Amino acid sequence: MKRREFIAALGGVAASWPLTGYAQQPVKQVIGYLGSGYAQDQKSLVAATLLGLKQAGYVDGENLTVEYRWAGGDYGRLPALAAELVNRPVALIIAAGGSDPGRAAKAATSRIPIVFISAADPVKAGLIASLNRPEGNVTGISMIGSTLEAKRLELLHEMLPQVTTIGVLINPKYPAAKVQRQEVEEATGRLGVRTIVLDAGTEAEIEAAFAMLVQQRAGAVLVANDPFFGSVRATLAALATGDKLPVISFRREFAEAGGLLSYGPNFEDAYRETGVYAGKILAGTKTTDLPVMQPTKFELVINLKTAKAIGVAISEAFLLRADEVLE
Repeated sequence: MKRREFIAALGGVAASWPLTGYAQQPVKQVIGYLGSGYAQDQKSLVAATLLGLKQAGYVDGENLTVEYRWAGGDYGRLPALAAELVNRPVALIIAAGGSDPGRAAKAATSRIPIVFISAADPVKAGLIASLNRPEGNVTGISMIGSTLEAKRLELLHEMLPQVTTIGVLINPKYPAAKVQRQEVEEATGRLGVRTIVLDAGTEAEIEAAFAMLVQQRAGAVLVANDPFFGSVRATLAALATGDKLPVISFRREFAEAGGLLSYGPNFEDAYRETGVYAGKILAGTKTTDLPVMQPTKFELVINLKTAKAIGVAISEAFLLRADEVLE
């Protein structure tokens, strides 16, 4: 072969070589997402988490792969699902939807970093020893939503001062259920109202509870903070509207689904911060250098359309307190 022909042939071979020979492809990190709820219900919150990861430099499908495990409201499945992620193995676990996913992940590994997001008190739940100085492999976002039941009861009372009996739904399986009961009892005495506290951990029990509250002539209902209640918010809103009962709950999505009121932290913001924390850890930050974050703002959302549908008049003064009014 002549020299000129050889060089041309060599150039053709070089052109066919894979680009990886010239540029290193980004290495994909694999992380786990352990959720206590249902994938369908958590779409907006997962999207917010992925946005936070993106802000930290990690994009799902590019330099990141997310392995999801959902308990579907069955907290008893969480330990096995956490073990699956540890055995995968993953570089980090995001534990979402109450403190149980975080506890299950913590029990499954002391090596893999864990970023939890929970409305329960993470210290009392045994996830961490200190908010400012988390130890070991665990840190995260505490939305302190479970300590707001008294405030939600106060808001109901302020909006409807003529109501003397208020029903309260609590999921007995929720880790902070006992604290929620104590808060409600203390607020009840302070406000001078009567409360009917009912346990409800399934949709059938929710329906039975509403029937009981109607029979007991409750004038309003507080649905306590719990991932399960969040996943069945459409059912709760439909029952409340059907029985013409004003109901307050903890997620703005509850008001968007047709509930009257919601009061609590912005969940999407909190989940975005969870993603940011996860990204920082993937980039090399130690969990012990990331103090547990807490919200500084809580939002009151009112569904005025629902108020009209159930015949509840809301004063102008109360409406002005809302962060958002849905019409």
